[in-house]
Amino acid sequence: MRVCEISKNTPAQNCGVSTFYHQFRHEPVGKHIVRVCTGTACHVAGARNLYEEFLKEMGFPEAEAGASLTDSMGLFSIEEVACLGCCSLAPCAQIDQEIYGPIVSGTTKSILQEVKEGEGQVNAELPTLSHPIPEGSVEIRIALDSCCIAQGAKQVYESFLRIIHSDKLKVKLKSVACVGLSCKSPLVSVYQDNQESMIYGQVKAEDAKAILYRHSPPHIIKKFNFHISRAVDLLLNDRNWESIKNKELARGKEKSDHFLNPQVRIATEYSGESDPLNIHEYKERGGFVALEKCLKVLSQEEVLQEIKSSGLRGRGGGGFPTSIKWTLVKEQNSEEKYVICNGDEGDPGAFMDRMILESYPFRVIEGLAISAVTTGAKEGIFYIRAEYPLAVERINQALDICYQEGVLGDNVLGYDFKFNLKVFRGAGAFICGEETALIASIEGGRGTPRARPPYPAVQGLWKKPTLINNVETLANVPYIIRNGAAAFARYGTEESKGTKVFALAGKVKRGGLIEVPMGTTFKQIVNDIGGGIIDDRRFKAVQIGGPSGGCIPASLADTPIEYEGLKKLGAIMGSGGLVVLDDKDCMVEIARYFVQFTKEESCGQCSIGRLGTTRLYEMLTRLVEGKAKKKDIDELKRLGDMVQKGSLCGLCKTAPNPLLTTLKYFPEEYEAHINGRCPAGKCKDLIKYEIMDNCIGCTRCAQYCPTDAIPMVPFRKHEVIHDLCISCNKCYEVCPEDAVFIR
Repeated sequence: MRVCEISKNTPAQNCGVSTFYHQFRHEPVGKHIVRVCTGTACHVAGARNLYEEFLKEMGFPEAEAGASLTDSMGLFSIEEVACLGCCSLAPCAQIDQEIYGPIVSGTTKSILQEVKEGEGQVNAELPTLSHPIPEGSVEIRIALDSCCIAQGAKQVYESFLRIIHSDKLKVKLKSVACVGLSCKSPLVSVYQDNQESMIYGQVKAEDAKAILYRHSPPHIIKKFNFHISRAVDLLLNDRNWESIKNKELARGKEKSDHFLNPQVRIATEYSGESDPLNIHEYKERGGFVALEKCLKVLSQEEVLQEIKSSGLRGRGGGGFPTSIKWTLVKEQNSEEKYVICNGDEGDPGAFMDRMILESYPFRVIEGLAISAVTTGAKEGIFYIRAEYPLAVERINQALDICYQEGVLGDNVLGYDFKFNLKVFRGAGAFICGEETALIASIEGGRGTPRARPPYPAVQGLWKKPTLINNVETLANVPYIIRNGAAAFARYGTEESKGTKVFALAGKVKRGGLIEVPMGTTFKQIVNDIGGGIIDDRRFKAVQIGGPSGGCIPASLADTPIEYEGLKKLGAIMGSGGLVVLDDKDCMVEIARYFVQFTKEESCGQCSIGRLGTTRLYEMLTRLVEGKAKKKDIDELKRLGDMVQKGSLCGLCKTAPNPLLTTLKYFPEEYEAHINGRCPAGKCKDLIKYEIMDNCIGCTRCAQYCPTDAIPMVPFRKHEVIHDLCISCNKCYEVCPEDAVFIR
């Protein structure tokens, strides 16, 4: 009743809202909540098997997808989450506020035990560096974003800090924006005057001393009698100690540079260099110069012209020209206007916005403030999904700093302009990434889209003119205003200017966050930046744009990635998720995964979206179970076209894209499923596991089999009891002799 009193809603209305969002609950949950990520990258990495492994360790029977369960002791609850934004750590899970990943099969028990043993522990306060750090000393840089922290970067940072403090070393320790090379996290960069910088990858806390003393003067090493050892093997460029002393290039350096050299940093400018929450450092690097330029030098019309000339288009999905949105809001005659940063990045397989919010909070704040100056808005909102706790924390901290420094408030940067910003946390609904659904959510309702017009620019939040841009779009704005439109427009293609940030994940050797000029091809990203396919398997396809995107086959890998070109292929760029698939991925199963996601995340308002996605999912399920008929393929195409044309909002209009692109580019796989065969060996109902004669009897398959379908007979060829086999793929994954055959 208290909620009804505050919200002025009826109990029925409040129930309707609370049941709409995943983060709200009507039943008590356990002390610890385990959220297993089922985003695209995690899905292809075996998220469902991971979920079932957690269930087994918690004593639950197998549960339906999407179910939320709590153990009898009230200690653990488990549920699936659409995406945690840590795709390079696939498969991963979030327990309370901590990210774990990549999680290896067989480690779930130790993870749960670690959580239980950690109850009641209080983190000791870290020492501060009390001794002076001279100019030109060694500087150690460590990225502390969600992916890096999940792989132990926080413990590495603490280890460095304690050693520097206890041994009074002349070393500066600094947290920095993520460099994007998530596959090698935690990263430690060392900078010294007149020496080439060094980057160490996959560093552990116990490696801190070796790295510190490697870069210390000889008399310091002798004083502490410390032997340099394991740090040699951690260098990303694979140098040895002698080549370091002689400053020779080693054979591995070229490979490491391949990840960074093709990139152009605009939205992620100063990655690996700047401290995310040091506003003075941000100012030293040109921060807020663009905002002051808009307040002092440029008129609103001149700012709009710069944005238009730059060719900046929305980076959140559809690629709508940014200047048109801004102009429409500016032209509205209203005393009240709003600007909103859309940080509800829910595309499975995407984590660009999460990383930008965590690593460059002041840059996004500046971009949002410039949009407010240009459109005449006085109030702004960061809408950030609840699944990104660190992003919420960093933006709140950055806002507090901005108010203290006079960047926000009644007199922005000392000028006669008032602008206030606050954070609104999403409650777990993918549909709220759509502009009108996001507005409904902020207003306290169900996040359901509405028909347009009127557009938000005319009648948005509280029926006032509202500008909504996504995180990456706003991160580009300060660069454009500070350096001029031409500096941005020189990159990209004629119709797609500038750069684009992508989340590179899936079956690629070097996954992470990248920023490349528009027009870069899929092949350049997968082979040059990503280093090719894991285990040198066959490159099959790239899934781009999440549930609204499509699957582009390897045969079209020379296609430039830009808005119009992707539309011709039947896909869209989306927010920028790039999930690489190999020959072990089934395209029919991938299509079903995305249709299932859209079906579950649909707002349910329009019948064609609600029922159409349900029927598509049912037909695709029959296919992966080997129960479909040949006519179902034609029916899939017909119904997919109907859903595209008849749905109310963009979510369901684009929902058939993954299906239609796989039908177009991989028709032979659909035909094979009609004939009861899955060429990729992925669909559980269409495959059988057999152990071949090269089995050495090591028993690893039997040890990892969750249903005891493989009797343990050491030093003898093993056999699979098919009636017990659940096709979890564990035996195939762990066999050291490739003796498990999928038929």
